[in-house]
Amino acid sequence: MKLNKVLNVLWDYFLMTVGSVIFCMAWTSFLIPNGLASGGLTGLCTILQYGTGIPIGVSYSVLNILLLVLGVLTLGKAFGIKTIYVIGLTSLLFEVLPKFPALEVMMDEKLLVALVGAGMESIGIGLVLLRGGSTGGTDILAMMINKYWPLSPGKVYLYSDIIIITLLLFVPGKGFADMIYAFVVMLGFSMGIDYVLLGNKSSVQILVFSEKYKDIADHIINDLDRGVTAIQSVGWYSQKESKVLLIISRKQQMNEVVHEIKNIDKKAFISISTAMSVYGEGFEEVKTGLKVLKNKKQEDENE
Repeated sequence: MKLNKVLNVLWDYFLMTVGSVIFCMAWTSFLIPNGLASGGLTGLCTILQYGTGIPIGVSYSVLNILLLVLGVLTLGKAFGIKTIYVIGLTSLLFEVLPKFPALEVMMDEKLLVALVGAGMESIGIGLVLLRGGSTGGTDILAMMINKYWPLSPGKVYLYSDIIIITLLLFVPGKGFADMIYAFVVMLGFSMGIDYVLLGNKSSVQILVFSEKYKDIADHIINDLDRGVTAIQSVGWYSQKESKVLLIISRKQQMNEVVHEIKNIDKKAFISISTAMSVYGEGFEEVKTGLKVLKNKKQEDENE
């Protein structure tokens, strides 16, 4: 049991290390060498580097220390330990990686640079967040908000990044075109991080119209371990009463559910739609805001 726990911890730190390297290389190998920026604390530090010459590794470390205190108080010590590790590693990488010019990828097509940088950044930060860590900055803000409200991390980044990116207009040598490319990186990252973090939680709503609805419902519940709701229905053309089955399933289980339905009734009519948010047993926990903190505090006091 202890060995498994140790292995799980090592696996967490391994993935966070890989994610940190990918994240830093997105900036030091693609975005910064080609004069691009984006949002987030890293984008802010990059803009400071363009405007003042202060290396990104220095400003990144200092600002993260200030934000880290708030993150530890809100999200717990485990979060703090992992984030300290990631911030320390990324700060080191931001100092070391620029010393290897061979890692810099210069491209004439800035749009391609922006897309590659956004993709690498979302994968890197996604790996870190999935293991309970953070690269700091707006990552900490996103995790704190997402813990108590059903607001996707991508939207948190979107709102804060708009403010940071507009600062490019005040940097000598930068202009409107640079701001547009920064927005391309931001939007690509916003969509990418949601896919990395929420892709495995995507759900679908399946409606099944079949005369064999009883056999299908029993099979789904007993063999596939999924809940089924039978809704009374009337076929308006035939005026025949029946039942429509409503099934909520993870997206990765969708093909299995459909396959089993077709095995029972090849003539079954199936409608599938994406379920944006599913809360309840077997799915996501409802996040209701600051009231959660108040209730938790009262429970602790009662104990």
